[in-house]
Amino acid sequence: MRSIRHLLANIVASAGRAASLAPLLLVFGLALAAPPPAAQAKGGTVKVVMHSGLRNLDPVMVISHITRNHGYMIYDVLIAQDERFQPRPQMADWQVSPDGKVYTFTLRDGLKFHDGTPVTAADAVASLDRWGKKDAGGQMVFAATARLEARDGRTIMWTLKEPFPALLSVVSKMSTIPAFIMPERIASTPIDKAITEHIGSGPFKFVAAQFQPGVKAVYERFADYVPRKEPPSWLAGGKVVKVDRVEWITMPDQQTALNALAAGEIDYIEMPQADLLPILDGNPGVVVERRDAVGYELLLRMNFKHPPFDNLKMRQAVLKALNQQEILKIMFGDPNYYRVCGAIFGCDSPLASTAGTQTLTGSGDVAAARKLIAEAGYDGTPIVVVKATDVYDNATAVDAVTQLLRKAGLKVEVQEMDWQTRAIRVTSRKRPAEGGWNFFLSSFHILDINSPIYSSPLNAKGEQGWLGWPDDPVLEGMRAEFAAAPTPEAQKAVAARIQAHVLENVIYIPLGNWLNAQARSAKLSGMIPGPVTVFWNIEKAN
Repeated sequence: MRSIRHLLANIVASAGRAASLAPLLLVFGLALAAPPPAAQAKGGTVKVVMHSGLRNLDPVMVISHITRNHGYMIYDVLIAQDERFQPRPQMADWQVSPDGKVYTFTLRDGLKFHDGTPVTAADAVASLDRWGKKDAGGQMVFAATARLEARDGRTIMWTLKEPFPALLSVVSKMSTIPAFIMPERIASTPIDKAITEHIGSGPFKFVAAQFQPGVKAVYERFADYVPRKEPPSWLAGGKVVKVDRVEWITMPDQQTALNALAAGEIDYIEMPQADLLPILDGNPGVVVERRDAVGYELLLRMNFKHPPFDNLKMRQAVLKALNQQEILKIMFGDPNYYRVCGAIFGCDSPLASTAGTQTLTGSGDVAAARKLIAEAGYDGTPIVVVKATDVYDNATAVDAVTQLLRKAGLKVEVQEMDWQTRAIRVTSRKRPAEGGWNFFLSSFHILDINSPIYSSPLNAKGEQGWLGWPDDPVLEGMRAEFAAAPTPEAQKAVAARIQAHVLENVIYIPLGNWLNAQARSAKLSGMIPGPVTVFWNIEKAN
């Protein structure tokens, strides 16, 4: 794949600020079509096929992009990042004290929840508190927090024990867990229990009565939503809803979905299978394009709580057994859609390093893998991997990885399920033979992982950490060191040490970068380019 380094500028630097990719996203049109302005008409229903069916509705408890996308439909955030990666006011504006220890957020007028109640500062405080218990970046911010309080109905005061210059970047980040605001009574739900009401103040309302888990989700325009006046820019700016209704329809078979789009039965496919896109060739009613030029990183995470991957040599054996080229080729076929890349922060990130990934980006080392497996005393117990059959990239990646691990001498048991069942399954701490797991594969957008502060896979706080639950005080110390680093050069030096540590201890295994195409009806216009699929600003022609 042609390098996308020219799409990304250097880190936006300030003392201790989270490293971030800088300002440029290009949209690559693979077909050009757009209805003329005169043909546009507000209203109507947009029918879409997202990358998986929606089952889990708690955007804090469950870390998955489909649940996050659902969150953006119905919730709003205090501040949001624009296409230049800059935090912008959304529900609130802010001021920072001269000493950098007090952030004061003031809610804008006219904010209402979907049940008609006003949004208050107490709602925001409760929402941020729950978010901070789960999100990797939020945990770091709250570790530096003295108190977070509602001073009155519209004012939130966030007081720090010490300056944390990355606070605005973390609170405004668009993924992995955005800091969605919900009513206090809902946000007070314990973090280990799923919320049961789905009421936000965002541009769409969730139609609970029509929700069919894994089959269909319906959203209607929230008539009382007052958008900001600024033009939309990624997740910031005016969220102007121009259609009446959006329906997410699950079609597990990709060819069926593509045929439905070609026939005009649906309007949009978020992640069409690349090798099936020729079905759409020559259809003037369909546009195929890349709206996100930054892309994703595929990674493999092992379970540190249970054998055999509580043993470092077994984790190292898995790393030696794999090679990215073979996995990515099986997944995508066309090299235009993938890139061999050993950098845990993304190869075009200012923090990119390839330390420790020589075998991964080469041809692997099966002999070394077998030697490590023998030294670890592996007894042939089946190793459980969970596979999402309704998400093409996950299903094919699991198949490719399983094949390589079996060549190295591991007995791998593949357990198949839909994506949302898998999202819940990997939160289980049970033994693999009792409903748990040994490893899984997942994809993170590069913007989810390009900083040690908020990269979930780097959260190594044991039981309080990310799935797999590694307990690694050394890694946690380096993350804190990165947050306190005074210059971009100092941050990069810490990030290089983190890269080496992650691969030496096999905290997780990066398996390369990939891009996806999207396909839409030519009747749709106004889709906002960026790393998150959103449905405000869209118009549908008659």
